[in-house]
Amino acid sequence: MASIVKSFWASPYFDLNLNKKRHSRSRIQCLTSGDSAAALSFESVKVNGIINGVSSSVVKEKEEADRLSIEVGHDHRGSNVEEKKREKVSEEEKLEPLWDDGYGTHSVKDYLDLAKEIIKPDGGPPRWFTPISCGPPLKDSPILLFLPGMDGLGLGLVLHHKSLGKVFQVRCMHIPVQDRTPFEALVEWVEETVRFEHSSAPNRPIYLVGDSLGGCLALAVAARNPNIDLVVILANPATSFGRSQLQPLLPLLEALPDELHNTVPYLLSCVMGDPVKMATANIDSMLPPTGYFEQLSGNLTGLLPRLSVLSDVIPKETLLWKLKLLKSAAAYANSRLHAIKAEVLVLASGKDNMLPSENEAWRLLRSLQNCKIRYFKDNGHTILLEDGVNLLTIIKATCTYRRKRNHDFVADFLPPSKSEFKQALLGNGWLRNYAGPVMWSTREDGKIVRGVSGVPNEGPVLLVGYHMLMGLELVPLVEQFLQEKKILVRGIAHPTLFSQLVESENKEFSFFDTVRLYGALPVTPSNLFKLLATKSHVLLYPGGAREALHRKGEQYKLFWPDQPEFVRMAARFGATIVPFGVVGEDDVAELVLDYDDLLRIPILGDNIRRDNERYKDLNVRAGMSGEVANQALYIPGLLPKIPGRVYYLFGKPIQTNGRREMLKDRSNARELYLHIKSEVENSMAYLMKKRKEDPYRSIVDRTVYRVLHAPMDQVPSFDHE
Repeated sequence: MASIVKSFWASPYFDLNLNKKRHSRSRIQCLTSGDSAAALSFESVKVNGIINGVSSSVVKEKEEADRLSIEVGHDHRGSNVEEKKREKVSEEEKLEPLWDDGYGTHSVKDYLDLAKEIIKPDGGPPRWFTPISCGPPLKDSPILLFLPGMDGLGLGLVLHHKSLGKVFQVRCMHIPVQDRTPFEALVEWVEETVRFEHSSAPNRPIYLVGDSLGGCLALAVAARNPNIDLVVILANPATSFGRSQLQPLLPLLEALPDELHNTVPYLLSCVMGDPVKMATANIDSMLPPTGYFEQLSGNLTGLLPRLSVLSDVIPKETLLWKLKLLKSAAAYANSRLHAIKAEVLVLASGKDNMLPSENEAWRLLRSLQNCKIRYFKDNGHTILLEDGVNLLTIIKATCTYRRKRNHDFVADFLPPSKSEFKQALLGNGWLRNYAGPVMWSTREDGKIVRGVSGVPNEGPVLLVGYHMLMGLELVPLVEQFLQEKKILVRGIAHPTLFSQLVESENKEFSFFDTVRLYGALPVTPSNLFKLLATKSHVLLYPGGAREALHRKGEQYKLFWPDQPEFVRMAARFGATIVPFGVVGEDDVAELVLDYDDLLRIPILGDNIRRDNERYKDLNVRAGMSGEVANQALYIPGLLPKIPGRVYYLFGKPIQTNGRREMLKDRSNARELYLHIKSEVENSMAYLMKKRKEDPYRSIVDRTVYRVLHAPMDQVPSFDHE
């Protein structure tokens, strides 16, 4: 069949032009009148022998309105010039802590506004497009192919374009409204792109993000290509369509008169998603209640008139076709689950009124070889368009982001963004109010100052200290460095935190996900080596789990190994070592049931023994002698107190730069190691003494001061002089 060449205008209409000469590249500008316009970049596609390209016309006019820029090439590779330009920008970029990921700046209104422009008929087959707001990505970023749901528009990631575009080469699949390509042909078309990308970069993973119907498509491609490194992310996949709650209503849709079809989009919008969740996607959750509800009301009011565009996105004939497509897609994917070797992450909603997504996620977990799930109990079917689900956050927190075949905790780490940190501050507010953490640090001249200004800004820096009961000191410490210095402190953690053993039973986003999101990584010599080599700020607890899960009467006791494990490695990189102490666990909770107590409780004791047998291979102190080797993991019984306060003191920085040769001597290294340990103990003794002088040690006094005078982080403490 002859090639079909067209040029498109998104507003005020699509202008079909079949007569202009085709060139390798062309630029088309689509004008829109609203703030929601996003820029898209289209590539030519090939489906069943039909090649879709564009004419060479270039629109040079500049308008005040937002513009939708589309770039088209002949094949899956796109423009070499554009790729070189992206690589040049990428080499100069590096994500810093609290980078702007753009999440929360768009909502479903933007999706509907863009839908109005992109659905104009062009007679062409499916194609890929890249939103300009997505790029350019960082160097060596993997490719991400978004496979849409029933709408077929490819706009389902509109809330996530900017964040994903920083770390992925994003391409979105667009299926025109009138297109009737059967499911197997769509599979072959996506597969062609996957195979081409794999041949171009065989050591780099390819991400397939499938939404509903797109989930079936992603699974089908993965099943047919078991030898390609694929990471499949499914958002409420339609593999459960045969058990859909809507099955009894499907015959009624076919019999519905054409004049009543305009009501279907409004009904579907209520079934497919939570309107309130959609309307709150771009509202700052830290707004005061009056401002929050005022903006919510405005969003809902602006959303309702836009829903009418759904009748154009899914007209009656298209709806009936898509339902048949869903049926064949689910059957095709389900029959091939056994062949899938790809890494799979399933996002499941608890309030999906279209599909039984929660049950389906558990079925896929049992059926697939390498699968994990995250459950969102308050979200609906259109989970990627709703508030509270930042796709990149989930990818990062589940250690699903990687640039090569194996995940590297240092090279593949992406620092927390501004929106993620804001969410953490909101979620951890109770801890700041409850524990009232106050931090002190020591400058080079020995002067103690409030805050962490005494800790060097330039890495590598190794923070070495006491691990308080249950790690209660971790969250305030990481928050303080981010707020005051915009420095992320990366914690060396027990390997169990990165295994399936700590997965929550309900698979909801957990505290362990947050720990991984903020840079924790398993304690191994290679990981410490890489962190110091990249001049990071590293948090190290030599006492490890034995210290954090101590027994009764052991608070503020160090359980450090005899060997100076970290000193010589720090010296190798000229790292600055900052010893620190922290006290206050006895002021916020009482340990009433420790490990020994719990072992004596029938059934519970047996469960703890069995669990620790499963953890045995992850014991980083295996083979050592003494108490430090006793790394038994358990959850202690704590009795909350009327809280006092948690205090930190970072000691005077210890320089190892220029001391590498001296510290190669074991006796010198041990001497420095014991000095660091002594500094930690001295810091805790100092804090234990000085906290008695703090007039705001009690939460009652802090709360009164906060109400009358200042925010919690400005509440005074003892005089350090």
